[in-house]
Amino acid sequence: MSALTHAGRTFVFRVDNGVVFRNTYSADGTSLHYETLEGPAKGATETVALHAAEVAPGVFLLGWVEESGMTVTQVMNLDTLTVHALWTYENDGRRAAELHTGTLEPA
Repeated sequence: MSALTHAGRTFVFRVDNGVVFRNTYSADGTSLHYETLEGPAKGATETVALHAAEVAPGVFLLGWVEESGMTVTQVMNLDTLTVHALWTYENDGRRAAELHTGTLEPA
């Protein structure tokens, strides 16, 4: 396990579409509490069960399902403080997907 782990840490995640989140990971790395700081859902918060694996030193694959049914999969690189994300959600009875990139700032 890399010394640069997500567990017990908080990051501000700035997404390429202008949305900004504050992501706080539990000390054991099994849950995530996020708060939307900027964007259409500003003020939304949720705590989700988190599935995580270190896939390379300092690089984590994270996934969760939100109460709305949105799924989120992220590759979080703690060495470069970058994220690649895939979100899927229901849109007019069909499953839609969005790819995004973003940056992390330790909070």
